[in-house]
Amino acid sequence: MAFEVTFELKESDLAYFRDVMRAAKSEAKNLTEAEILANAKSLSKDIQVDVPLFVSERIKKLATLVAMIEDSEWKIPDQERADVLSALAYFSDPEDLVPDHIPVLGFLDDAIMIELVVDELKDDIEAFLEFCHYRKREEGRHSDETITRDEWLESKRKELHSRMRNRRAGRSSSRSGFRSVF
Repeated sequence: MAFEVTFELKESDLAYFRDVMRAAKSEAKNLTEAEILANAKSLSKDIQVDVPLFVSERIKKLATLVAMIEDSEWKIPDQERADVLSALAYFSDPEDLVPDHIPVLGFLDDAIMIELVVDELKDDIEAFLEFCHYRKREEGRHSDETITRDEWLESKRKELHSRMRNRRAGRSSSRSGFRSVF
């Protein structure tokens, strides 16, 4: 028998999560980029079984954030890189809001935080995923040797970087969002 729990986060709840994210970002200043990425990967790896579907679905999104940083061809711009790393820093502390060792609930706060971060970084994530699909689709199609792989990737990357910034700017001017914590 499955048991469903539904809840709504009000603005005051989101403010609490923003405060937690600020604290995590501050504490993570002592961590290197490599440590932050390793911790996020470790969390993803550790949460493979015995967690609610709600958690496992969100943990998969964490891998996309890590890939955005590690993909050398994406060349994530410095500001966006800092935003993603700041978001990933939260996952460096196993004793975060709800300690991870608590059965079933230990990763609930991580899942909530991932959902908030993914929502805030959705323009960046969409652009990155489109870049990955484009790269895969085009790799076998370019037979014109006058245009190199680096050139056609650079052209698409510039287009997507510009689009994600424009979309983010449009969203941030219409509301105050979670991204403001970064």
